[in-house]
Amino acid sequence: MIGNLLCRRSVLLGSLAGMVAIVREARAAANPAVLAPIQHLNAALLDIMRAGRTTPVQTRFAALAPVIDQVFDLDTILRVSIGASWATLPPQQQELLRQAFRRYTVVSYMNSFDEYNGQRFEVLPDTRPLSNGQQLVQTRIIPRNGGAHELDYVMAPQGSAWRVVDVLADGTISRVAVQRSDFRRLLSRGGATALAASLQEKSADMAGGVG
Repeated sequence: MIGNLLCRRSVLLGSLAGMVAIVREARAAANPAVLAPIQHLNAALLDIMRAGRTTPVQTRFAALAPVIDQVFDLDTILRVSIGASWATLPPQQQELLRQAFRRYTVVSYMNSFDEYNGQRFEVLPDTRPLSNGQQLVQTRIIPRNGGAHELDYVMAPQGSAWRVVDVLADGTISRVAVQRSDFRRLLSRGGATALAASLQEKSADMAGGVG
């Protein structure tokens, strides 16, 4: 599965051209509320990995989607990825993009975590504060044999809770930065309809044609 994850990173994270620098400060004693969403996500990912590709797409989607909704701030991620033009879109087009982006996000994780071969997740017990009040939670995907792979989460506070606003592969490759380039290119060429259609097509491809 780890090999699949790396091979399909272009689907989950896009082009490596999205590499960005994240300013990290000294480690901080972990706030359990910051770590809890990622621990919850990892448990759900292990469940769908164990379910595997023989489990119907709809079943896996129904299991994972509520966890993605709870752990990720999808609205913020989408708005930041689109940029200032988000505010100019009619409400109907914003809702179309929300629905397409939600499905795309869930199916991307289903596609990347689709088989279990003894892997485990490790969440580092401390966090790295970022300059804007956010926290970086570092995780490792550890296969039964071979080296670990890093997948980190940028967490933002929402009242007493924390939610994911970006994901970093190998500690540096920002999903939001990659999406920003791709999404804005599609918007400039065909508007919200083109972006939604692209997300829907990618979701269907990853789901084996299941819309």
